[in-house]
Amino acid sequence: MAMKRGPGLELVGNPFIKKRNLEWSLELSGSTRDSDGSSSLDEPNEYELQKGEAVPEASAVEAGKTKVEDHLTYFAGLLAKAVLSPFPSGMPKLSIEGYCKLYETNSSNPRGAHFIIHQHDHPIAGTHYDLRLQINETSSASWAIMYGLPADPNSQRLNRNATETRIHCLWNHLIETASASTGSLLIWDTGTYTVLSERENSKRGDSTSESESEHDPSPELTEQEKLHRAFQARKIRIQLHGTRLPNNYVLNLRLTKSEDLAGRARSSRAPTRRRRRGGPAQGRGAAARGGRGRGKGKAAEPETTSDSDADSDSDPDPTDDRLEIINAPAQEARGEEEVSAMEKEIRELEDASVRRANAYPGAANSVASVHQRRWYLSLDRAACGFARRRGAAGEKAVWERPDADAAETGGDAGGGRLAFPFYVRGVEAERSVLTGRLGAEVLRDEGVVGYVGRKGWRPVLK
Repeated sequence: MAMKRGPGLELVGNPFIKKRNLEWSLELSGSTRDSDGSSSLDEPNEYELQKGEAVPEASAVEAGKTKVEDHLTYFAGLLAKAVLSPFPSGMPKLSIEGYCKLYETNSSNPRGAHFIIHQHDHPIAGTHYDLRLQINETSSASWAIMYGLPADPNSQRLNRNATETRIHCLWNHLIETASASTGSLLIWDTGTYTVLSERENSKRGDSTSESESEHDPSPELTEQEKLHRAFQARKIRIQLHGTRLPNNYVLNLRLTKSEDLAGRARSSRAPTRRRRRGGPAQGRGAAARGGRGRGKGKAAEPETTSDSDADSDSDPDPTDDRLEIINAPAQEARGEEEVSAMEKEIRELEDASVRRANAYPGAANSVASVHQRRWYLSLDRAACGFARRRGAAGEKAVWERPDADAAETGGDAGGGRLAFPFYVRGVEAERSVLTGRLGAEVLRDEGVVGYVGRKGWRPVLK
């Protein structure tokens, strides 16, 4: 917004600038300023951007089109202005100050153990939830989980497919933004994690989280080192200490031998090109359509299933809900902007250095992560405080909490924190733990108009 100002001592004569042009000042149209020029923030903090500072779009920073020196100051300043006032009642809230201190404590720290869960409503891949765990001072491993984290011990879909994605820079944990090509991204929960030792008696469910330290064979290791060991063993047992998740929330992440081999085979293939609507196939277009045509008469590659090295509480769900953006169904053409977004994704897949390292520029793949391996993620019911109760003859066994928490039916467990069981309900209901915004509100605040997400997502409610 341009506005005229009166003369002052700050106006310095310049022979190359016309005097009338010195009477104008520029401010961002989205900023809120009081009459004295100060910023009107719901949560004033030391990370506020300086007045007059040029502020690039968050989506451009996320895409790498614009570089910023201090990601924390940049994103904290934007998010402080986006906090809803009044904040939605009945849900947990992480203050901007707490958010900044959490990141500062873990970033560039060899003992850092930061995690983030993003809700990502992607126009091609659809709605999913990105779980990212810090693996070194600058980077995090990432899994895309279609239906969000499980939290019902008696769910018919206790196991979730968690698709391994690229290694991200740690500053990606700070992002809450939107664009027409990538959809909305909001911070669903964030905090720190603890890697727990593997339980030999996990199937019996008679071990509790209180005795973990007694059985930890290497308590002197950092969480990053423990995560590296567990990652290599393909069995990760991890407790998340967030703002929204219940206390004692523990997950099992495991990768079967068959999925490990299949994932490595997929990552070693040449990049595929999607056939444009009405045009000829390019490159390995048949493979890009989900493998339906890799040679005449040749059957598509069968789905892999769990083998004998599984260690979760139940067998994995065979339904294939992994996210493979290159194999996602094509959306209806919506102009040149959609074509550009698709081409951008293809260029990313064809970037030799990114494919070789499986890491975005600036990130380090210190755990030997492999792109698009399908892990199995499940709730560790025993560690979360549930005990198995045998059912009557012909009835299925039920998992219950023997303590007072068993009476809770989800929702507020103190300070808005979720209680067992709870269900992740998607972009129509889930809000940011930081700003309180829905995905649609993030799109609005970022100036995205006419966004159409992928349809068909349904929450797991039983």
